[in-house]
Amino acid sequence: MIFGRTRFESENLVRRGIQSGYNARMNELNTPPLEETNSLPQDAEQNPAAKAGKSLSARELRAKRKLQKRDALKTNDLAMWLVILPIVFFMGLGSGWLVWGRSLPAAAAAANTADAQVKINENVKRYDVSIDGNPSIGPEDAPITIVEFSDYQCPYCVRWYQEVFSRLMETYKGKIRFVYRDFPLYSIHPNAESAAEAANCAGEQNAYWQYHDALFVQKYGLGNEAYNQYAGELGLNAEQFSKCVNDHIYKAEVEADVAAASSLGVSSTPTFFVNGLAVIGAQPFEVFQQLIDKELAGEIPK
Repeated sequence: MIFGRTRFESENLVRRGIQSGYNARMNELNTPPLEETNSLPQDAEQNPAAKAGKSLSARELRAKRKLQKRDALKTNDLAMWLVILPIVFFMGLGSGWLVWGRSLPAAAAAANTADAQVKINENVKRYDVSIDGNPSIGPEDAPITIVEFSDYQCPYCVRWYQEVFSRLMETYKGKIRFVYRDFPLYSIHPNAESAAEAANCAGEQNAYWQYHDALFVQKYGLGNEAYNQYAGELGLNAEQFSKCVNDHIYKAEVEADVAAASSLGVSSTPTFFVNGLAVIGAQPFEVFQQLIDKELAGEIPK
């Protein structure tokens, strides 16, 4: 697409420009246009020499036409460049905008991430999010409880885990209770539900968080073979684990999390609730830091 024109339309535009330039020159010479150059002129209006009363031999006529065609082709080349050059210029301008016009705002946004301020509405809404016996890490009486609804196959969830999770838990060590709840996006992530069930099966052997971490690192990807490899590396009982996964023991548990998320209005992953305050998307560390600091300082209405 070139500024509202398809490539096909642009090529037609160039051809029409070439054609019009050629035909204009041929009209000045009173000769037929490009489409009719295979036939010789038949009357005085088409042949200036005949109109002047001169009689030219067939050989002379052919030589005359050859010169006229050469002149017309020169005009043709000029018309072509007159049409092509503006298009090339605007294509270059457009591609420059696509590269720089899009990257600069993104770079500016990235540069200002640390300076971004979390604005808290005075009428802030806190959601009543049940932990409901789901896996958690951190003190049960921690002043901050973060509930994450996530999907093991979601690339944004993976990125948040790799870039924010460990840093957050280390920075606020002893102050955060982190709860993980499943929200597999069935329609676009075919392995998300099975991964969630596998993690819960690992939890039967007190290895939920180790398995959670392995799924997000994705050393072997996702799928039944990968699930067994993770279980083997963690030293889980292979027979117990495989039976749990194959029998879909935790399918209902995963579906219950999905229903709970939907009742809260969750529609994408990852979605977080920090002491009931909703944070949508794989937000950077600084966003969570500011929110948690304000919450710990009592600056957010209860």
